[in-house]
Amino acid sequence: MAKKAVCIMSGGMDSTLSAYMMQNQGYEIIAVHFNYDQRTQRKELEAFHTISHALDVKEKYVLDLDFFARIGASALTDKSIDVPTGGIEEGIPVTYVPFRNGIFLSIAGAIAEKEGAEIISIGVVEEDSSGYPDCREHFIKSIQKSINLGTKDETEITIAMPLVHLKKEQIVQEAVHYKVPLELTWSCYQSEDEACGVCDSCRLRLKGFELAGVHDPIKYISHSA
Repeated sequence: MAKKAVCIMSGGMDSTLSAYMMQNQGYEIIAVHFNYDQRTQRKELEAFHTISHALDVKEKYVLDLDFFARIGASALTDKSIDVPTGGIEEGIPVTYVPFRNGIFLSIAGAIAEKEGAEIISIGVVEEDSSGYPDCREHFIKSIQKSINLGTKDETEITIAMPLVHLKKEQIVQEAVHYKVPLELTWSCYQSEDEACGVCDSCRLRLKGFELAGVHDPIKYISHSA
């Protein structure tokens, strides 16, 4: 029986690289994507499907979570809050979605138990997480412990976070090494046709490509970094 990895995939570069790394380790990929009324939901879903096709994924889950928009409190889900475009700021930014990764991982835990998967992959990165508390390694490890406490005794799930200690330029280099189709990935927080180039996520991505000496294949409205 093939070993399976549940890969949380947003359509972004980090989670895509994580999935490619799992496949390289011989895991059959079960791709999981969440629609949570984020600003770039359409583009992220499109990216997820095209990347899943490139990975030859046989099993996919696309799950709709409408409560994030009802909760609000994030520029990604509440359009009355502007997405910051002035560069990285100190503290927890307004693009933080309350406990998003905790919720995503809990759902992924249920899927992993049902599918008999031994690993969950998530593309969290501490260095460029912009102060997001749910991207920290010790938080992810605590969720892993809780998932295993709350599932059947025979269920033993590991949460893989292969990028957690990498810098963005290292992620770009790893993506090139694993032949990740970077042209299919999407990072922008606010635009869906061409990346804005000025939101926090675009700035981090552009800077990573610049430092890695690699051309970013997606189109940008602006190249402010």
